[in-house]
Amino acid sequence: MPSNKSVSDAPITQFVNCRILKDHRLQWEDLWVREGKILNPERLFFDEEGFADHKVDCENKIIAPGFIDVQINGGYGIDFSQASSDIRGGVAVVAKKILEHGVTSFCPTLVTSPPDIYHKVLPELRVQDGGPEGAGVLGIHLEGPFISEEKRGAHPPKFLRTFKAGGVADLMETYGHLDNVAMVTLAPELANSAAAIRELSGRGIAVSLGHSMADLSQAEEAVQNGATFITHLFNAMLPFHHRDPGIVGLLTSDRIPSGRNVYYGMIADGIHTHPAALRIAHRAHPAGLVLVTDAVTAMGLPPGRHSLGQQQIDIQGLHAYVAGTTTLSGSIATMDMCVRHFREVSGCTVEAALEAASLHPAQMLGVSHRKGTLEYGTDADFIVLDDTLTVRETYIAGQQVWRK
Repeated sequence: MPSNKSVSDAPITQFVNCRILKDHRLQWEDLWVREGKILNPERLFFDEEGFADHKVDCENKIIAPGFIDVQINGGYGIDFSQASSDIRGGVAVVAKKILEHGVTSFCPTLVTSPPDIYHKVLPELRVQDGGPEGAGVLGIHLEGPFISEEKRGAHPPKFLRTFKAGGVADLMETYGHLDNVAMVTLAPELANSAAAIRELSGRGIAVSLGHSMADLSQAEEAVQNGATFITHLFNAMLPFHHRDPGIVGLLTSDRIPSGRNVYYGMIADGIHTHPAALRIAHRAHPAGLVLVTDAVTAMGLPPGRHSLGQQQIDIQGLHAYVAGTTTLSGSIATMDMCVRHFREVSGCTVEAALEAASLHPAQMLGVSHRKGTLEYGTDADFIVLDDTLTVRETYIAGQQVWRK
């Protein structure tokens, strides 16, 4: 029997024989989709007396929300920090390819660059919905240049900046504008950073602490001013010390404002973070863990020399180094690899591994009312996985956009 047409002429698709990730657990339940949204079947049955137009047999596989990558510098030869002749085309290439990894939304990330690069690149990058052409863009992540010289990692020192006056003037002078920016990574110990943190968070832009020498009190003050995220925990920050745990101490701080959650990014590629450190972070604060790839230009490319922003990098096996050094420069891991590695080395549940790449980044960006869950009324961006957590199919707005 076809769906009742009194509410909508759009066809209804019912996904059957599946375990769907809902309310933090996998449960045997069908998934109903219409007009790109997840339907409440009870309303469909009782209010509309409707039924499915199409059924998809998932053959006992898992359906989970699509992955969201909030820190990805490029891939497949594309570098988001380069002012190429076709910036949008480059983003589109990566957006298309990462559908294979289960990523349905992402934040193109620019590393520390001179102002003229920001002024050329940022106007070309826009928030946009995903579809068959690729994953959606939730906004831009600006990682730098307001970071610590001592903890710059692979960021070029000559382009680092400080807050001269604080607040919006320094931000605008550097970036040109903040349209379509979702997230800014900065070092909270920089003088006059508090005004910038308040300005950004007041505009709905997530402020992340990273590439920083901050002690715990400086990090706590930044959170009280509106910061909500930590960029690649443990990497490019002071190491944990029992007398002053630094930024890492935010995971168990008792000075986080009531009702707020601090999230933290983890590069679970088996290189950037030791499994024991990954387990410590997860067990201390499981609800805040956000898996990120921090993938660079060379993701998906063969070993050799490639560019990242204003630097050259060498790919050796699964390692990406600043050329001629042993300084790590992002990763070449894919999000599905990170989910599987995190699950394996942390001993966490399948549900926790999947939510670290979907629900948590959506919550951190403030979009969990429409992304990162399979709740009724949310966008039907989801993936079909087998029991090894290998992505088999990717859907955006209820439409299959990739199949293995």
